[in-house]
Amino acid sequence: MKKIVILGGGYGGVLTAKKLAKKFKKNKDVEITLIDRNPYHTLLTELHEVAANRAPEDSIKIDLKKIFAGLKVNVVLDEISNIDFKGKKLKSNKTTYAYDYLVIGTGSKPTFFGIPGAEENTFSFWSYDDAVALKRQIRDMYTKAAMEKNPTVRRAMLTFVIIGAGFTGVELVGEMAEQREELCKEFYIDPSEVRLIVADMAPKILPILPDKLIQKAEAHLRKLNVEIVTGAKITEVGEGSVALGEKNVVASQTIVWTAGVEGSEVVGGLEVQQQGRKRIVTNENLESVDHKNVYVVGDNIFFIPEGETRPVPQMVENAEQAAPIVAGNIAADIQNTAKKAYKPGFHGTMVSIGSRYGVANVGLPGKFFMLTGFMAMLSKHFINMFYLSQVVGFNKVWTYMMHEFFHVENRKSFLGGHFSKRSPNFWLVPLRMLLGGMWLYEGIDKLRKIWEDPNKIFLIPAAPFATDASSAASVAVDAVKTTVDAQSAASAVSTAKEAVEALPVPGFVYNITNWFMDLMFYNNDGSYTFLAKWFQIGMVCAEIVFGIMLIVGLFTAIASIATIAMSVMIWSTKMASTEMLWYVGAGIACIGGSGSTFGLDYYVLPWLKKHWKRIPIVRRWYLYTD
Repeated sequence: MKKIVILGGGYGGVLTAKKLAKKFKKNKDVEITLIDRNPYHTLLTELHEVAANRAPEDSIKIDLKKIFAGLKVNVVLDEISNIDFKGKKLKSNKTTYAYDYLVIGTGSKPTFFGIPGAEENTFSFWSYDDAVALKRQIRDMYTKAAMEKNPTVRRAMLTFVIIGAGFTGVELVGEMAEQREELCKEFYIDPSEVRLIVADMAPKILPILPDKLIQKAEAHLRKLNVEIVTGAKITEVGEGSVALGEKNVVASQTIVWTAGVEGSEVVGGLEVQQQGRKRIVTNENLESVDHKNVYVVGDNIFFIPEGETRPVPQMVENAEQAAPIVAGNIAADIQNTAKKAYKPGFHGTMVSIGSRYGVANVGLPGKFFMLTGFMAMLSKHFINMFYLSQVVGFNKVWTYMMHEFFHVENRKSFLGGHFSKRSPNFWLVPLRMLLGGMWLYEGIDKLRKIWEDPNKIFLIPAAPFATDASSAASVAVDAVKTTVDAQSAASAVSTAKEAVEALPVPGFVYNITNWFMDLMFYNNDGSYTFLAKWFQIGMVCAEIVFGIMLIVGLFTAIASIATIAMSVMIWSTKMASTEMLWYVGAGIACIGGSGSTFGLDYYVLPWLKKHWKRIPIVRRWYLYTD
């Protein structure tokens, strides 16, 4: 039995565990264990959204048991205090864990550069607990300031200082600037009283980005009334104040530290070669240079790729690209095959400044594009959803979309508030029932004709090449009679040409439809095949069934989509009148939960959801919503 232990449930640890589980899913001689002190994986790149109350607290947490549901990974909750490399054991206060292969992915923690008072008097911002604590602190300051009479104390309460103008600091201060208007309105505070400062010892903010994007970011921050202090040596952080240079002491009761990171405490105490703030030196296979059975992933890696002068950056994409290399090389070790070298090809960086604006430098290695505003935010959300699709698939991507696009208050989405406006579903009940009734009526009316003559085809137009022209014309007239416009037989005959012309069909669509009907429904002489009869019966039954489903509110999303599909089929044959537009519009309106009020979906969907999640393949592929 080969024991593989992954230490740390961060980005690198989770992805490595998933890759290993896939490689060894049928190998009973390999045991995979992931150890973390928390029962959840945290989306560290989204901490600012929770701190400024744009997203709910649980939106940045993913249960580790959910991530590895149905996978060959044992999740252990424990805090490792030491690693015995010679004995191949990890030690905690409770027990020890033996390993044959170890993956270290414990991530980073804030570093305070030895600045007096920095650690004691600031809010760190590097974990889920940090984000929640800061969220409460921000609200507490507004609450207390609203009742404070002393102007000096009130000013300190309403001054927020973020130390560090990298990605984390800029994203946080941008989010807080957007939140300021909401909180000031709630607590009756003049926005001009609230002071937001982002400060850094570096000469410019976001130094990893091109100067053009830095200027754009600075301009947007100033538009949000954020003070930018750069090139300021942080000499001391007192209890309620911070020295931004020798002469600039700012009184503040909320000082947030985002100025830098270093390796986690457990990594800092290990007997391995370390460089660059407690990062473990690895070879090209991402193995520790001191221990060949110990691999490193994520922020803990110190490796300079061939042709580069700097080590790989401490960012999520580094973890995403390193994880498959580590998993593959462990598998190569076990299977005695060749290992692969780590050759990362990063696709750029992006930073959001509030909910609706961002800057990004993205593309392919060697060819990058600078994006701002909508396109930058689009790239950020796309990258986030791509990562989540690897971790918890459809389940978390769906949840992410709800939090970022559809359940967003105060128009705090890069799409604005257009998709987040919600109204009670009961307003759709009359429309749903009317739509269902119309489809049911059409189906029953057609069923009567089938009952009278099962062999008479009226839902499929006559073949253009039919030998009997008079018969073809007769069939065409019958088809018009039975279209959704439900006109009388006499008026249908007189307006046949108008009905066909009412909704034009592009030539290529009509050609595809004709090709399909020639293949399935017409004989060589233009007569109908036996499939035409059964297709017609199926369409009539579908109209009746989906009409009933809409009336009673059962699986209304499926029924609505199906009726739209039937409408498109009728339209593509040039048999749809303008009334068909009403059917399509009403069908689209009824897709979104119209059966959850005064419908059977109110009872059926919760029951199905409960039992659906218990199916192994559903849990394995995360094909459910929370």
